[in-house]
Amino acid sequence: MEEVTSVLKTWKFWKELFIMIFAMVLAAMAIYYFLLPSKLVIGALSGFAIVLSELLSFAGITIKVSTVILLLNIVLLVVAWLTLGREFGAKTVFTALIHGPLMDVCAAVKPYEELIEPGQVTVMGDIWMDLLCFVLLLSISQAILFNINASTGGLDIVAKLMQVYGHMDIGTALTVAGAFICCTAFAINPFRMVIIGLIGTWINGVAVDYFTSTLNRRKRVCIITDEYERVRRYIIEELVRGCSLYEVTGGYAGDKHTEIQALLTKEEYSKVLNFIKDNHIQSFITGSNVSEVYGLWLSHEKEGRLGGILRKFEKR
Repeated sequence: MEEVTSVLKTWKFWKELFIMIFAMVLAAMAIYYFLLPSKLVIGALSGFAIVLSELLSFAGITIKVSTVILLLNIVLLVVAWLTLGREFGAKTVFTALIHGPLMDVCAAVKPYEELIEPGQVTVMGDIWMDLLCFVLLLSISQAILFNINASTGGLDIVAKLMQVYGHMDIGTALTVAGAFICCTAFAINPFRMVIIGLIGTWINGVAVDYFTSTLNRRKRVCIITDEYERVRRYIIEELVRGCSLYEVTGGYAGDKHTEIQALLTKEEYSKVLNFIKDNHIQSFITGSNVSEVYGLWLSHEKEGRLGGILRKFEKR
């Protein structure tokens, strides 16, 4: 109980809670307004839920798509909890449970029927425009959630399993799993609609990879300066980031110098440049983008190591 209380008091918990709710609102709007009206099946759990809901209606059983999504999510959540860890499982339990209800909220606030012009079956008036709007909203939602080790539930869980155990890019995993879901649409949709769904699934995978890499992007900065100790202490003490020191030899004059390398966020990179400029430190600086970082990067890990790092250098 004390552990739960301590978590509830942290800024990280409330920040991520808000992020999850915001991302799931985007996902619910994408599905309700841009998939349900045309019954377009994209490679996602929502697409599979549309197929199941339609098949059950043919059998005389009426069940809402949001309810089918909830039931399917329960099964996949058990799998996520057992295989992907408690943090991913717990966050995905929350997002999955509010997924269906948020679609019902959309229906209560602004039914999509009110947005469709007479004689049309799509909100935007064109199936391709609805597809693009859906992909844009959903891929942003998925990228945001993957960035905080969560997901929208459903097919995202399958994709995460493929990423962890199959070592695939998350976008590729979503595309492969989604292609299978799209093929189930042959049961309710004509061939043309299924092909559109497959194209949308591929675009969604590409978009998720793009937005995920953008959110995870870091700056790899290399600084060569004779005042490297001042820069090093600023990076460690002020930015709370690690760095590496290398001895380098100038190719022109053969002089020995020390190079500092660090991985920083864009904001931290700007702070380092301003620090060097404001303190008139002569240096040679290069920066490049890094889309993926593994290891001791997360704040709760790096803060625990800061004291030990500083003590190590103070002993020198």
